[in-house]
Amino acid sequence: MAVLKTYARLWVDDLDVSLPSLRALVGAEPDLRFAFDAIELAAIGDFLVIAGPPEERARYGHASATVIVDDLDAVVAGLTAAGGEITTPEATGPTGRYLYSRHAGGAEVEYVEWVPELVARIIGPLVVRRPADTPR
Repeated sequence: MAVLKTYARLWVDDLDVSLPSLRALVGAEPDLRFAFDAIELAAIGDFLVIAGPPEERARYGHASATVIVDDLDAVVAGLTAAGGEITTPEATGPTGRYLYSRHAGGAEVEYVEWVPELVARIIGPLVVRRPADTPR
């Protein structure tokens, strides 16, 4: 299992008002922008901007980060073996499969396995590193 990208979550009232300053900060346009339930999301740089009414945003506020991984099943196996638990079961959304978990010690994280098209567009070709390739 590899972590492909980690997003810091930013909670905002209005996505259109928030994006201009983030465009200037990261020097790029959003990689993603979509609606999910009653909220809107945009991924720009290393930020996942989550917009909508406070009561809707609160449904997702328990996770401190969104982590994009190449194998969600391996995440589940690793988390449960290390004493973590799945707090929101796997589901499918506009970007792929996702779930929420609580790590041993209490950290809560959203894990997402993107659809291949997003991995190719945003991450690029994946390089698989074997233990022998790992720098010492």
